[in-house]
Amino acid sequence: MLKDKVAVVTGCNRGIGKEIVRVFAENGANIWACVRKENQSFTKYVLNLEKKHSVIINPVYFDLNDEKQIKAGVKTIKNSKHPVNILVNNAGLIFTALFQMSSMEKLKEMFEINYFSQMLLTQYISRMMMRQESGSIINISSSAAIDGNEGRTGYASAKASMIASTKVLAKELAPYNIRVNAVAPGLTQTDMMENSTPEDARQETINRICLRRVGQPEEIANSVLFLASDLSSYITSQVLRVDGGM
Repeated sequence: MLKDKVAVVTGCNRGIGKEIVRVFAENGANIWACVRKENQSFTKYVLNLEKKHSVIINPVYFDLNDEKQIKAGVKTIKNSKHPVNILVNNAGLIFTALFQMSSMEKLKEMFEINYFSQMLLTQYISRMMMRQESGSIINISSSAAIDGNEGRTGYASAKASMIASTKVLAKELAPYNIRVNAVAPGLTQTDMMENSTPEDARQETINRICLRRVGQPEEIANSVLFLASDLSSYITSQVLRVDGGM
C-alpha cells in the first residue's frame, strides 16, 4: 500500500509509534524514524525490519524540546533529496493530575511536546510537500481531546489543539494536494497507558467501551496506514476515533 513512499514518523521507539514503523515497513514504505536518543534495542528492531521487508529505515535523533535539534533533524531529511510523502506526528507525553494540582510548568510542557514541537516539524515537512504538490499528514490526537478526561487538562487540551490544527491545515494545504487528518486513539495497550492509568480507572473505562477491551497498538497503526495510503485519497480534515466504541 505504501511501496516506494517515504514517511517521517515521530515517537518511534515504543508503543503506537513503533507499530506504525512496523506496519509501514510491511507495506513497503521507507521511513525516517524520529526518536529522542539512540537505543540499541530500537536499532536492532529497525535493522530486522529493513532486512525482512527490503526497505530503508533511517533513525533520526532529536529532542522535541529543542528547536535546534528539530531543525538539524529536518536538515538531515532534506539533504537526502528524497521527497517526503507522509508525516505522522505521533510523539507524545502524558501527565495526570487534577487541574488545581497542575503546575503551569507541567501544562506548558504538555503543549511543548504534544503540540508546539509537532507543529514546528509540520511547518518544515509541509513546505517540502508543497513543493512536490502531494502528501498526507496524520496527527495522532486522543479520545481525551474529545471527551475531556478527568485529570488530563494539559494533555487533553494539547491534543485538542492538534485536532483544531488538523482542520485548519487541511483547508490551507488542500490546494497543494496535501491531505491532513487526525487519529484519536482510545485506551491502548502501551507503556504510557500502563504508567498513567490506574487499574481501577482502566477497568471503569473498559466497561464503557462497546468492544469491552483495550485496543492494541497495531490496531491504531492500521488506521494510520489507511490514512497514509491512496485508499483514503478523498479523505481530509477528519478525526478518526479508534477506541472500540467508547
